[in-house]
Amino acid sequence: MSVEPAVLTPGDTEGTGQPDPPGGRTAWASLRPLVLRLHFYAGVLIAPFLLVAAVTGLLYAASYQAEKIVYADELRVPVGGSELPVSRQVAAAREAHPEGEVSAVRPSPEDGATTRVLLSGVPGVNPDHTLAVFVNPYTGELTGALEQYGSSGALPLRTWIDEFHRDLHLGQTGRLYSELAASWLWVTAAGGLVLWFGRRRSRRTLRGTSGRRRTLSLHGTVGVWVALGLFFVSATGLTWSTYAGQSVTDLREAVGQATPVLTEGVAPGGEHAGHGGHPGAGAPTGTRGADIGLDAVLSTARAERLSDPVEIVPPADSSSAYVVRQIQRSWPEKQDAVAIDPGTGEVTDVVRFADYPLLAKLTRWGIDAHTGVLFGLPNQIVLIGLAGGLVLLIVLGYRMWWQRGRGSAFGRPLPRGAWQKVPPHVLVPLMAAVAVLGYFVPLLGIPLAAFLAVDVVLGEVAHRRGKRTYAAAD
Repeated sequence: MSVEPAVLTPGDTEGTGQPDPPGGRTAWASLRPLVLRLHFYAGVLIAPFLLVAAVTGLLYAASYQAEKIVYADELRVPVGGSELPVSRQVAAAREAHPEGEVSAVRPSPEDGATTRVLLSGVPGVNPDHTLAVFVNPYTGELTGALEQYGSSGALPLRTWIDEFHRDLHLGQTGRLYSELAASWLWVTAAGGLVLWFGRRRSRRTLRGTSGRRRTLSLHGTVGVWVALGLFFVSATGLTWSTYAGQSVTDLREAVGQATPVLTEGVAPGGEHAGHGGHPGAGAPTGTRGADIGLDAVLSTARAERLSDPVEIVPPADSSSAYVVRQIQRSWPEKQDAVAIDPGTGEVTDVVRFADYPLLAKLTRWGIDAHTGVLFGLPNQIVLIGLAGGLVLLIVLGYRMWWQRGRGSAFGRPLPRGAWQKVPPHVLVPLMAAVAVLGYFVPLLGIPLAAFLAVDVVLGEVAHRRGKRTYAAAD
């Protein structure tokens, strides 16, 4: 959270240049230089990554509303009388766009909204994306076609910003930047909180201060206000990161908290394994030649209480089922899903969001809140505020560093050796906890280990040259 480089003087655990009062030396006084040094270097080395993540995250939070404005012609139509059957809307889309295959259909979720027919394998479209063909549900006329990405239905503007935030448009390698930022965000925030509340109350005040002390007070005040939100953003960001995210997934599976999966296949002879079979699950398997069609599938899903918005996924082959799933991720969430035999129209499997394990629900809610969809516009405003607060913290942190050098250069780093002043009964459990945490969050553990190794080497070099310095003690 901070890049404050205050250098400690003998008896000064606050970094203010003033000695502590008698009896002020405590276990915290021994630990504080270590926290301050880690907080400082995390700020100096990780802050650029956090800054990029904050700016791109701010843009992404704002992209939802921008998308509605930029693509209003494709997304909205005048409200008409009755809607055409979904099959006719799809036929209209295929007549204009016969290329590719229909991978999913999202019927109009509300009055005045268009239907989306999603096509995969379209030449010129990213293989990981689909071509969304927008159809007026009242007339069957097309309002446009745009490339779409992800389960949230991101259109080109939001897709570009999303990928910029997630991986800087560098692919899987670029995702390491965002995971590094998420891994260290909570560490810098926690370190800032500990340092702030560890300061004596008289030194936290903003009123009547000036210069570096005023910057420090403002930095701390902003940090306290946004810390809880930064913890949340960090934790939820890690849940679907590359390495830490896999650790979270493995842990959830180990304790039986994985997200339930809908069984989409329809086994020959009618046997079907899934979540609570329904009557009729033993019916003969449907084939492409005996397909009940989209309209009947949607009607069956409605009978299973799947209200809008929904997405219909056609069978992948002759042994697969239709899948209809709710796609509302705003509160209250709608995430129920059903599998439907294409030949008989029987429901062969059901997954209800209400039956999700607790950790699966928390993960879903956390990710949706992180991306700004759980509570809609208020959610997005909060995220914009958090991103703006993080940017301000980083700017103020670097300003403190500059002011520490008397406004003509960045100040000196904190002295080495702070960890040697920590009592063993505190240091040993602390190092053990850091080792375990670093194993599960490697982009926290690896950089931290590298920092410690370099710090020790530089310390030894300085020692051999007779220039070793340590964080001063009483």
